[in-house]
Amino acid sequence: MELYVLTGFLGAGKTTILLKILEKLKGKRIGVIQNEFGKLGIDGEILKHNDIEMVEINRGSIFCSCLKLQFVQALSEMAQHEFDKLFVESSGLGDPSNVEEILKASEIVSGKQYDFRGVICFVDGVNFLKQLKDLETVYRQLKHCHLAVITKTDLASTEEVDNLYRVIRKINPVCKIVESANGNLNLSVLDEDLLLYQWAESEETTNTEETKPKTLFMEIDSRVEEKGLLSFLKEISQSVYRVKGFVNLKGKGWHQVDLVGEKVNFQKADDLEKGQIVFISKIGPAVIKKIFDVWAKYNDTEMKLKN
Repeated sequence: MELYVLTGFLGAGKTTILLKILEKLKGKRIGVIQNEFGKLGIDGEILKHNDIEMVEINRGSIFCSCLKLQFVQALSEMAQHEFDKLFVESSGLGDPSNVEEILKASEIVSGKQYDFRGVICFVDGVNFLKQLKDLETVYRQLKHCHLAVITKTDLASTEEVDNLYRVIRKINPVCKIVESANGNLNLSVLDEDLLLYQWAESEETTNTEETKPKTLFMEIDSRVEEKGLLSFLKEISQSVYRVKGFVNLKGKGWHQVDLVGEKVNFQKADDLEKGQIVFISKIGPAVIKKIFDVWAKYNDTEMKLKN
């Protein structure tokens, strides 16, 4: 079974591109292990619309000791199926430096060996350079990849993309580099032997309980004014790495909401029982008061904030 590990920082476009890959592979037997840092599997909810076998692992990184055994178990269980390909979509905060060690552990547990095809790192064509300054995880994701996909090239200038090539080459002189516009990826890269582009040796991951950012989720039982939600998200953006979820907008119905950097995106979604939004904090527990204060400033709708 061919195994691909997908990495890339929060909001780089992993789920969007994976959805398009799955669409192109319809008719193939596909498995997905989907990892989210928060308690709620927002991306898992999106991927469930496809006819695939999926396992969700939430509340941390699959490369961290806190979830490593759970990841090994999921790999072992998936190895019992007759899939053509298995995609592991790791959390945007996942550091895959120890992925080879985890695969070896899975082989011991299951008695079956994967055809490991490589680590694919999605590099945000708009926000990557700022993200690189914020966290070592972003550096590690690129250092330990075999293929770097520069995403959102439809939103970035030629100069920005050229600069990204130079930055990528400083961190990983060997990996193959391709571009993706509008969430599309040429699947011919999956036919290549990406392991030829191996650069860094396996090392201890930076994902630990101590380095784990604070995550929260908001529940909203009623409809929300789009203008008030937008104002809230823009003001809270400096205090969070990422915000994503589902909300029922007044007069517009259910939408998926994403905040990456300072850019907010709404997309039509299926109906849910209640609105749910996940926050990954840059400022630790201090984000709790910030969320309450800023929400009350722009919204009359009642909400509940939970760990």
